[in-house]
Amino acid sequence: MSLRYIGIDPETGKNGSPTAWIDPDTSDIVIQSYVADAATRTECLRNPAPGHAPGIPDHEAVIRVPARLIPVLREACDAAERAQL
Repeated sequence: MSLRYIGIDPETGKNGSPTAWIDPDTSDIVIQSYVADAATRTECLRNPAPGHAPGIPDHEAVIRVPARLIPVLREACDAAERAQL
């Protein structure tokens, strides 16, 4: 697998680095970000997706993406979409 770097939180310092990549083979977006705190995970459990059982499967995680990473995610979405063409 070879990920393509898209961008990093513009306000990140040397520690902590919300980052986005795409996988050109699958067009998946890969995100590194902050682990959601217990209150956020609990709220996710209280509000499951319609038609889905509550819970966070062992193979999934709840992450919190800072709003300032939105432009990077838009770029990642565009790159992932182009990779599918």
